[in-house]
Amino acid sequence: MSEKVKRGESGSVGSGEHSPAPSRQPRSVTEFTAADEEKRRGVRRMKTTATGLLVLVAVVYVLTTWAEHSGAGAWAGYVAAAAEAGMVGALADWFAVTALFRHPLGIPIPHTAIIPKKKDQLGLSLGEFVGENFLSGDVVRDRLRSVGIGSRLGAWLAEPKNADRVTAELATALRGALTVLRDSDVQAVVGEAITRRADNAEIAPGIGKMLEKVVADGGHKRVVDLVCARAHDWLVLHSDSVMDAVQGGAPGWTPRFVDKRVGERVYKELLRFVTEMRDMPEHPARGAVDRFLRDFAGDLQSDSDTRARVERLKSEVLGRSEVQDLIASTWSAVRSMIVAAAEDERSELRLRVRASLLSLGARMASDAKVQAKVDGWVEGAAVYVVTTYRAEITSLITDTVAGWDAEHTSRKIEAHIGRDLQFIRINGTVVGSLAGLLIYTVSRAFGA
Repeated sequence: MSEKVKRGESGSVGSGEHSPAPSRQPRSVTEFTAADEEKRRGVRRMKTTATGLLVLVAVVYVLTTWAEHSGAGAWAGYVAAAAEAGMVGALADWFAVTALFRHPLGIPIPHTAIIPKKKDQLGLSLGEFVGENFLSGDVVRDRLRSVGIGSRLGAWLAEPKNADRVTAELATALRGALTVLRDSDVQAVVGEAITRRADNAEIAPGIGKMLEKVVADGGHKRVVDLVCARAHDWLVLHSDSVMDAVQGGAPGWTPRFVDKRVGERVYKELLRFVTEMRDMPEHPARGAVDRFLRDFAGDLQSDSDTRARVERLKSEVLGRSEVQDLIASTWSAVRSMIVAAAEDERSELRLRVRASLLSLGARMASDAKVQAKVDGWVEGAAVYVVTTYRAEITSLITDTVAGWDAEHTSRKIEAHIGRDLQFIRINGTVVGSLAGLLIYTVSRAFGA
């Protein structure tokens, strides 16, 4: 082993010990893979076969020509003519096949090395061909209509295991989306959206209509019942506080026993009033409450001063930091609830989604109208995509081909189709031989 080789091996080992392993680079589109190398070996074998056949007919031509001149008989002329035409056919087809990928014998003959020279034009033509014949709206629509996506998708979704799979995938996607979103960003958006919507919408007329409906249906009576009951219970429990409050507001010159009697009287009258109001559905005070609420509902809808006051109150409430914090915290609660429901296979959310998918699948599989509607949606979406982005799709082909190395691309294309092209050379040899034999036979038959 030479010193140079030893030094090279030693340097290689040393560098391998102290330098990190090279990082894997992305595989180039034109880089040869193991499959490509196997195809290239197949091409070389077929080239050898085609060339061997050419050499064979050349040897046959030489021997039969010699035999003919040596007086071997008429058969030698027939065989020599066939071999001669076979050589011509083989050479012509060799030239044609070779001219696709390179200059024959390295001679820059015009219109040879077509693929390396015309690579970009081929890519452009391929892109135009795909755009015109595969990305046409009519072609896409006809193809999708023949597939029957609606019925097939419905039959697939109607299977419980498929509905479970889709539900799980949707849950995973939902969890992923909620995980990616930052709470602060969503809270800011939600808070701003709610505040802007509330500021832009006048709420007084809506509240007035709702209150008017509630009063007309008697829905407020339960609230009045609750207030009366709570007020009665509070008065019973806090009788001393009420009487003390009345006595404390009396003038200083009145005797104390008078203040006490007045306090007791006021308390008893107040308790009687509340008790009657609690126990008597037709109490006049209840009627007064009804009239007040009806009047207030009408003012909310038609009185400009009342509506303006409600709007000012709304702005004040929305402007408070506590309200803004509550709006912002709503997203966190909702997100936690959705994530928990998405993770739980037995949650109401996932069970409802699964049931909806099964129901949708059954309808799509059996209802022609639903199938037609789904097919129409799919066809419309696909046609929109291919017609809107056809230029971008075809440019992907042309730009990709334009970015390939010409020589490398030519070798890779040859590796994929070169084996079949070598059959052209073989066929040319055989067909040429038969044609030469036929021509020679006809010539001899007519005495040429």
